[in-house]
Amino acid sequence: MDKLARPFTDGLPNLSAAHFETPTAAHLQVAQPFVHAPRFLILYGSLRERSFSRFLAYEAARLLEAMGGEVRIFHADGLPLPDDTTADHPKVQELRNLSLWSEGHVWVSPERHGNLTGVIKSQIDWLPLSEGSVRPTQGRTLAVMQVSGGSQSFNAVNGLRLLGRWMRMITIPNQSSVPMAYKEFDDAGRMKPGPLYDRVVDVCEELMKFTLLTRERSDYLVDRYSERQEREPERLRAVAADIGFVKR
Repeated sequence: MDKLARPFTDGLPNLSAAHFETPTAAHLQVAQPFVHAPRFLILYGSLRERSFSRFLAYEAARLLEAMGGEVRIFHADGLPLPDDTTADHPKVQELRNLSLWSEGHVWVSPERHGNLTGVIKSQIDWLPLSEGSVRPTQGRTLAVMQVSGGSQSFNAVNGLRLLGRWMRMITIPNQSSVPMAYKEFDDAGRMKPGPLYDRVVDVCEELMKFTLLTRERSDYLVDRYSERQEREPERLRAVAADIGFVKR
């Protein structure tokens, strides 16, 4: 028999049977559906008075509210640099509480020097991967958008996608990049009609769909075999011993 066609029946000796689970459709059934509106937090990456990333953030907020969502926008004015103060700073607490409240995020950044801005990165850096037993971003949906002063680019949204994956978020496939943003918004800060606006509608629609699909199931979707092992008391003691906190 060809080796590649041979069934894999030689067992799984390295697997912990106590923590191994077979995913099934039954695990995705919801006993008590949520009755509140989907909750979205929007972050944007500029503090300028005429900020195109803020204008785009507000367009997303209007669309998500029109689709039945509840939206909060965090304004980073007064947010300190990461590690410049402690996490009990009022703006940091505001940001973290909004993230815990939310079920989906929208991140909007200008492109600066070929990448996302320090303003948006600082906001994300203040969101910890874990805080006690709570993960402020894990399992939440995420849509990414960017504005550019020049020609079409995807550097900022690519960077935001990388951060979203690192923050254990469910980043939707669609995204929006608005080139020459100064041409796409009127004097009142409203986005002009056209293909670029239509793409923003697409992104918000997709974010709403993914959020409705996953928000009641996010705990199960991001539950991991390795982390189930790590939660065991004996594993925690072994890790503590390996790093020198306790003796075996």
